[in-house]
Amino acid sequence: MSEISQNQNKRIKKLIEVSELTIKTGNARSFILENREFINKVIPSDFIFLFDELIRLGYTMDELKTASNKILNIFHIPIQEYPTFLPEKDSFLWLLSENNRVMEKMLSQISPVFKQLNKEPENQELVKTVLYLFKELQKFEAYYTIKENVLFPAIESQWPNYRCLQIMWSFHDDIRRKIKGIIQTLSELPIDLKTLNPLVGDVFFNMTTIKFREEKIVFPLMLSTFPEEQLHKLLEESAALGFPYVQPENLEVKPTMSGYDNGLVDLGTGQMSIEQLILLFNHLPIDITFVDETDTVRFFSTPKKRIFPRTNAIIGRKVQNCHPPESMHVVSLIIESFKNGSKDKADFWIKMHETFILIQYFAVRDKSQQYKGVIEVTQEITEIQAISGEKRILDWQ
Repeated sequence: MSEISQNQNKRIKKLIEVSELTIKTGNARSFILENREFINKVIPSDFIFLFDELIRLGYTMDELKTASNKILNIFHIPIQEYPTFLPEKDSFLWLLSENNRVMEKMLSQISPVFKQLNKEPENQELVKTVLYLFKELQKFEAYYTIKENVLFPAIESQWPNYRCLQIMWSFHDDIRRKIKGIIQTLSELPIDLKTLNPLVGDVFFNMTTIKFREEKIVFPLMLSTFPEEQLHKLLEESAALGFPYVQPENLEVKPTMSGYDNGLVDLGTGQMSIEQLILLFNHLPIDITFVDETDTVRFFSTPKKRIFPRTNAIIGRKVQNCHPPESMHVVSLIIESFKNGSKDKADFWIKMHETFILIQYFAVRDKSQQYKGVIEVTQEITEIQAISGEKRILDWQ
């Protein structure tokens, strides 16, 4: 075992060498010419350790994303040819792979139609077809939501070298943003091919690249390190969010109400049962998430219509890991400002499809003003924004 560990450490050092060369010069040709034998010795799990270490070394996300594409291209063949175990049918990893398969099939459907659109950009039928196909592809974003809210928290709890997930999450956001840009560009006439073509090219490349990294690096290592019961739990949590295309069959997901008893909780201004408290939180027309003073997620409400998805996998997770890497510095700044007492509130508002969303963060302090955590409150305010005048009469029909 120690020999294997030593050999892996040697490989990681060599991989860091070529990565830093690539980041600094943009070219690894000299390394490739001098290390052809080494290239064939790497194994897929080496790259989990590599990118974790590169993040520790402080490289920017843009540097890491560019380097990851170049590095994994150099080692594409040994990764591709490394023997892997296939997940069992209807299992969590099988369902992820099946949804990936449908996504890749959709890309193959888009490709010839999009090429034709480049020849006939004024053909409205072609525009409508391509627009429809990209809207169908946009549904795949639900897959990335599952990864970020179910898969990533599980990996963080299981692997000490999990930071490579930050790079993958950043690619998810790139894909989301560019598919949105494609749909917007296709919706405006005349079609701007100079804007459209790079977006489509990046989406095709990033989606197929992420699929390769999942199925050749991440999923095989999960299969060998995760207990079967845990993988099934991940399946249940993912089913609650909803897969984009292929759904699990005959899977019953039962909601749990842990911590319930018949006693009353003294709230200072009254007493309520645990059941009443749960009902209260879940009937408020807002999403609530509570993070304690150690930056650990402790609770989230489950109203009838959540704005942003949440699963039980985030409970016990550090809040910094619950956000894309590009916004992590903002989260850290808010929490630090709450902790040092310089701020008590932070507000954001965003347009999401046809709705307007208000996101607020409130510092939580005890009677002695000691910081005890932060509450995130998210509310859909489209109708509230439209309010004017007064309404004093009940107008039920």
